[in-house]
Amino acid sequence: MPRRPRVILPGASLHLIQRGNNRSACFFAEADYRFYLDHLAEQAQRHACAIHAWCLMTNHVHLLLTPAAPENAGHLMKGLGQRYVQYVNRRYGRSGTLWEGRFRSCLLQEEAYVLACHRYIELNPVRAGITAHPGDYPWSSYRVNAQGDGSALATAHPLYRALGADQAACAKEYRALFRGRLSADLVEQIRQATNGNYALGTPRFAAEVEATLGRRATRGRAGRPKRLAESEAGSG
Repeated sequence: MPRRPRVILPGASLHLIQRGNNRSACFFAEADYRFYLDHLAEQAQRHACAIHAWCLMTNHVHLLLTPAAPENAGHLMKGLGQRYVQYVNRRYGRSGTLWEGRFRSCLLQEEAYVLACHRYIELNPVRAGITAHPGDYPWSSYRVNAQGDGSALATAHPLYRALGADQAACAKEYRALFRGRLSADLVEQIRQATNGNYALGTPRFAAEVEATLGRRATRGRAGRPKRLAESEAGSG
């Protein structure tokens, strides 16, 4: 079966996930996480991709990024993936593949899903039962976005910058978003869209993407999207 073409538009944000082969571990020590992040920053600059959020789990990686051109995300992930596999194989005396095929991705409707996807990514360690609070996990962007830690990797998304007049105000409002839980429905929407390489947004957004690309960008017949109100309840 031919590969499904990616749904990517220039200047539009993407949620990406890359899994270890057979869901096996791809990070084994702190040095591995640091190497990956360092080279992610290098490849992001080389291929003109703005990185807004990330989370490195033991056996998979989540990224939220905006590529300047549709092909840039693929170039970034190819260069980064190859470089990291070479590093792991050399460091641990192994050979062969590390990743589970190509990465998966979904195109995000900016206003409705970008900040929700920030939360989805940075709450991964909490959902996995690794930490009780996202700030306790060192290998995500939460400390950058919510606590103002400096990072050469991160580029604030325009919707993040719109949260406040300056970085401190943005971080404060961003922390407030985490007072509300992500609904199970929203988590499932993001998972399905990413695993299927679909556009995630309203029916109108999906129709616009399909008209631009000339092919289907959603899983099936467009329907009314599930409301985000539940997921945003309690967020200030």
